[in-house]
Amino acid sequence: MTVSLRWIGHAGFEIKADGKIIYTDPYEGNFVDKADLILVSHSHFDHCEPSKIAKIRKPETVIIGPADCASKIGGNVKSLKPGEEITVGNIKVVAVPAYNIKRFKSPGTPFHPRDLGVGYVFTVGGKTIYHAGDTDFIPEMRRLRNVDVALLPSGDTYTMDNVDAAEAALAINPKIAIPMHRWDSDPEVFKKHVESKSKVKVEVLVAGEQLQVA
Repeated sequence: MTVSLRWIGHAGFEIKADGKIIYTDPYEGNFVDKADLILVSHSHFDHCEPSKIAKIRKPETVIIGPADCASKIGGNVKSLKPGEEITVGNIKVVAVPAYNIKRFKSPGTPFHPRDLGVGYVFTVGGKTIYHAGDTDFIPEMRRLRNVDVALLPSGDTYTMDNVDAAEAALAINPKIAIPMHRWDSDPEVFKKHVESKSKVKVEVLVAGEQLQVA
């Protein structure tokens, strides 16, 4: 089954498969389709934006996000801690760790501590997609297996830079890797690093571009 994946901008993607529509971290870009499932990685404004979520939300939409997102979003928000999983219709969602080990706003205070947010590994349409959230290259990534598409932040300052994200991609070894949360960094650096050292295909998308994952 083909999975359609559209980069909306920043860390936001719209994924369509098996008659379902999934959004991750809706913040930038254009939103048209209503969501069956929304995955929110953490409560920072550029990942948890209530006005954008309200635009794509239906009464039956399932929203998953850390507990501190619930008061911002309103309504029923399901919370998963790393290692916990849930099945929404035919979509299996597993929360995984996402945190900083190298990037700090002050000594000893990371931009993203362990208890702030999560990443998600979700399976739909026979494809497994990893949305890393805001994170550094952390040891837990080395345990991920059988990932078809890895969505990896690469913009530095708050997350991995291109080199760190490339090392994460090499460790995860997905079929396809897509850089996101890029700010003004050059994604071609990420692409060159990954593709020169592996068989991983790097897709550098422009905002609004759609990719078919067969």
